[in-house]
Amino acid sequence: MNSKAIDGNRIRDEILLESKARVERVAARGRPPGLAVILVGEDPASQIYVRNKIKTCEGLGIHSEKLTPPPSIATGDLIEMVRELNRRDEIDGVLVQMPLPKHIDSKSVLMAISPDKDVDGLHPVSVGNLVTNRLGLRPCTPLGVIEILKRNQVPIAGARAVVVGRSDLVGKPVAFLLLHEHATVTLCHSRTVDLPGVCRQADILVAAMGRAAMITAEYIKPGATVIDVGINRISDRAQAAAIFAQRPDKLAQFEQKGSILVGDVHPVEVAACAGLYTPVPGGVGPLTIAMLMSNTIDAAERRLGGC
Repeated sequence: MNSKAIDGNRIRDEILLESKARVERVAARGRPPGLAVILVGEDPASQIYVRNKIKTCEGLGIHSEKLTPPPSIATGDLIEMVRELNRRDEIDGVLVQMPLPKHIDSKSVLMAISPDKDVDGLHPVSVGNLVTNRLGLRPCTPLGVIEILKRNQVPIAGARAVVVGRSDLVGKPVAFLLLHEHATVTLCHSRTVDLPGVCRQADILVAAMGRAAMITAEYIKPGATVIDVGINRISDRAQAAAIFAQRPDKLAQFEQKGSILVGDVHPVEVAACAGLYTPVPGGVGPLTIAMLMSNTIDAAERRLGGC
């Protein structure tokens, strides 16, 4: 099987280059697009994500603001902070970095974001627009999956697509996006009967369930396009040795760092039987921030009446 790994970094760079030109067109009308990110708490991963988002905004010329209320902030006060951002004309996108501290009602906070500034695409109005294929902002990672397929000339219309994982953040949105591109879509989960057999029918297989290396060759139709959305950090040596038995370079990397990133798809077996596939890291991951930038520009263009 002549398999090929998809370079997500290359696609990200293409999208960011296109986005920079779009930002300049918006800015020529009076102001650049604006993104506000609220970061509550000291979660290290969240701090890295937010730092990367702000850095990408700066590189594109997008106005960005990072708000860091104290971890003890009450739900009501955080909601008022979101509403104030909704009222500000120079802010086109509002993003509340998850997870929030446990004492905060996350759903109420997300509900407070104006749908036309909901650049994460998680507001119920945004979800309704997605389901009914109306104009609106879509979740970033699922949008990245579609960009990967289109920019690699993978036929979607008429293809049989299987999505494993039914989360509100990835599984359900990517299923609807594929459906709107005229794929025949099956959405699977932990109670799907004969999951390997269902997956083997897929021309396009999307794995998004958060279980390291679960999708093995048994699940993959030879020559299928496999999109791995999972990001799992494993630190168990026996598990790493089982997955990378044929990859001494990866085992050496594990020994050096004490952990390694693995997707939901078995990284060795997918390379043996898929046609195209996204590696982890370097596949879907780089597209998430790129699509956030695209969403922010989309929101600005719509609020300014098109550009």
